[in-house]
Amino acid sequence: MKHLRYLTSAILLSVTLALSCSVAMAFEPDEVLKDAGLESRARVLSAQLRCLVCQNQSIDDSNAALARDLRLLVRERLVDGDTDKQVLTYIVDRYGEFVLLKPRIMPSTYILWFAPAGLLIIGGIGVFVMLRRRGIQINTSTPQALSKDEEKALKKLLSS
Repeated sequence: MKHLRYLTSAILLSVTLALSCSVAMAFEPDEVLKDAGLESRARVLSAQLRCLVCQNQSIDDSNAALARDLRLLVRERLVDGDTDKQVLTYIVDRYGEFVLLKPRIMPSTYILWFAPAGLLIIGGIGVFVMLRRRGIQINTSTPQALSKDEEKALKKLLSS
């Protein structure tokens, strides 16, 4: 029993170390620029760019070789004097809109941006039409007074 506890602890420690190393390796020290201002701009830009290998991580978080190349390219462009917008434009021109984690709003991405709202509106209209066809009406008028027969029936039910 004692050996099992040590084995479980060793496995848990190994998994924890393996997971922490994979995150630590995503950004390598030799990539860091000496100018702190340029480095902070590079980190912000890297967080906006998608790793084309991982596809659901930014290049700042990914340890793929292509992500490293893109991080170095971003830093190279910044050192050459490009603005943040010029760096993003250069990379998008080279790799396409898919490289952006948050795509720009433009005619080719309208469906991506506006389809969820459109589907929600269409669904709401569909539910409304379906309820109307089934005879369930949303009553927005004021309630009508009970007829004499209805009042008598109500009094009879309440008295019993």
